[in-house]
Amino acid sequence: MPSASTHWRAWSLVVAALVLSGCASLLPGSRTEVVSAWGSYDDALQSLAIITPYGTTRAQVHGMGLDPRVNPAVTVLHFGDVLQRFAAATLIRPEDVDRGIRDCLHAGQHCTGYSISVKKIARQRVGSFWLDSLNFKRETVSTGWSVDALLVFVDDRLVYELVGGHPTINEVEVKRNPLGPLQAWGEVPLPGL
Repeated sequence: MPSASTHWRAWSLVVAALVLSGCASLLPGSRTEVVSAWGSYDDALQSLAIITPYGTTRAQVHGMGLDPRVNPAVTVLHFGDVLQRFAAATLIRPEDVDRGIRDCLHAGQHCTGYSISVKKIARQRVGSFWLDSLNFKRETVSTGWSVDALLVFVDDRLVYELVGGHPTINEVEVKRNPLGPLQAWGEVPLPGL
């Protein structure tokens, strides 16, 4: 008949095997997301393609879900903000500037804009649970997409649209600390300093 110590060792080995095999799933992850109906970069482009300068009104833009009162991805820009974004346009010949920007600059205070910024990024730590937990090596993989758009209005008429962003985000960040948990000791400020 096996002794209690033999049973204890067997259970210890089973528990250790379970812990070590599932360690990667114990690493933390996070997600950054600006709430939006767009599920991908391409969804955003298709939605924004409907908007046309000199053919779309502010009310139509709001009807598409881009109302700054209900959509946190939309920031209202006053004329000074818009002017700052197109400061270089004032240095070149007016005929070389896009018609919408030219009309905005002439409209002064009647020119406003919407800055739209949507991103969906997931961050997952990968690699060895023990190296990560003991702060020897932390590897984080970030994936997702982001889109930025600028809509410029004169009164309630859209006169200019600009769309850009990152269709694919796939980044790997690796932090190595040769001293592991001792590495942070030099970063701790001394009391009273």
